[in-house]
Amino acid sequence: MPKFSANLSMLFTEAPLLERFERAARAGFTAVELQFPYELPVERIGEALARSRLKLVLHNLPAGDWAAGERGIACHQDRIEEFRRGVETALAYALELGVPQLNCLAGIRAQGVSEAEARRTLISNLRHAAGRLEAHGLNLLLEPVNTRDIPGFFVSGTRQALDLIDEAGAGNLFLQYDAYHMQRMEGELAGTLSANLGRIGHIQIADNPGRHEPGTGEINYPYLFAHLDRIGYRGWVGCEYLPADGTEAGLGWLEGWMDGPR
Repeated sequence: MPKFSANLSMLFTEAPLLERFERAARAGFTAVELQFPYELPVERIGEALARSRLKLVLHNLPAGDWAAGERGIACHQDRIEEFRRGVETALAYALELGVPQLNCLAGIRAQGVSEAEARRTLISNLRHAAGRLEAHGLNLLLEPVNTRDIPGFFVSGTRQALDLIDEAGAGNLFLQYDAYHMQRMEGELAGTLSANLGRIGHIQIADNPGRHEPGTGEINYPYLFAHLDRIGYRGWVGCEYLPADGTEAGLGWLEGWMDGPR
């Protein structure tokens, strides 16, 4: 049976962030993830995790000015020092909160920058970040993101991400596979998961279209969850979706897939 983590940047947003931890626990989750924890002091997040008896299993490296539309800076040659400072910030949060792996968003390729230059910058940054995390026993992830929602995003397919991971050559660098993004870009979800199981460090889910909860769109999630069991996936499955009509009201899809009260 898959292990589900609630992404508190997208779920339970009816409440302030610190209250979402307890709501997730009451819904039956034992783990959570965050896109960016940096808006709060690390001590406050640690207290919320302890009160709710939850594990934080993932967060992203800082990704630039999110409110202004930036979606990562790892492929930006003129922001390497900012990227490296962000790695240190993310690492400090992870070590304090017991987070085992961090996700890197490559970002949108800047106008006037060649694909080759953006690739060189990204690979250099991945090597640096992976090295810093490896020193503390943590994994780094690279996530492909669909270019329909985010035009110009530099890493947008499974094969492209795996080629970058190969070139970076870090033993602790893995793929973050978001089923919603990859359904929009390439489909073939079950086959891709089977073929690359050993290289996937984390999975995230949402249905398509709309990026709402499983069961609202075209992806056959009951089949996909059973498939994850069949192929032996042992990592977390992050629920990173936009509830169609309130978080708690939309949790019926979990029936039979997660133990505990809801």
